[in-house]
Amino acid sequence: MDGYAAHPDGAGRFALVVLFMDIWGLREELFAIARRVAAQGYYCVVPNLYYRKGKLRYERRNAAGKMVSFDTLPAALQEEMRGHTIALNRQTARADIAAILDFCRAEPVDDGAAGSVGLCLGGRFAFHAAQEFPERFRANASLHGTWLVSDAADSPHRLAHLMRGEIYCGYGGDDRFAAPAVLAELARVLGGRGDLVYRFNIHAGAGHGYALPDRDIHDHAAAELDWREIFAMFERQLGR
Repeated sequence: MDGYAAHPDGAGRFALVVLFMDIWGLREELFAIARRVAAQGYYCVVPNLYYRKGKLRYERRNAAGKMVSFDTLPAALQEEMRGHTIALNRQTARADIAAILDFCRAEPVDDGAAGSVGLCLGGRFAFHAAQEFPERFRANASLHGTWLVSDAADSPHRLAHLMRGEIYCGYGGDDRFAAPAVLAELARVLGGRGDLVYRFNIHAGAGHGYALPDRDIHDHAAAELDWREIFAMFERQLGR
């Protein structure tokens, strides 16, 4: 599994934050986010979740140079990209996160509480990290996460009782993956607990992908609010 890592200069060991990619694959847009996380004092790693199929990367831009939204792509390309995500599930997540933790034993990473941030597809993986490794991943964030509530037996919402620490979710008010019924179910399983703090924001007018800085529908105000919440959560749970 290849990936990208960023951490502060100088000696020392840093709390781990895993940045889980979206459906588009690894690219500079995500690496810049990793460097922003590292600038706050964390070791941030961005794993290539597609590594079983190679170094897949998708990037389509409009006339202004911004990456276009998924829904604007040709149907055949959408189907191709979705096909790559089908093979990614809780089992692959468990194996890959375990490999990341093993790799980090030889890196300047402390063995205390870790965090995660997931975007789109990665939002689901942030839930997987919190549920498969609850004693390690204590501060997790999902931004415009997909399929957090589904009919699957291992749907993220069904295993919410395994999560500990804190979770923050950013939802786009115009995102079909954040329908009112989905948000109500997540509030039911995540809220009102003594062993888990659930915070969230629903950003009016924001669509799916709003938090990605190089996207045509990027909502800067919404994303910055998310990051203030995320970094405050990291400081509470991971220190600096």
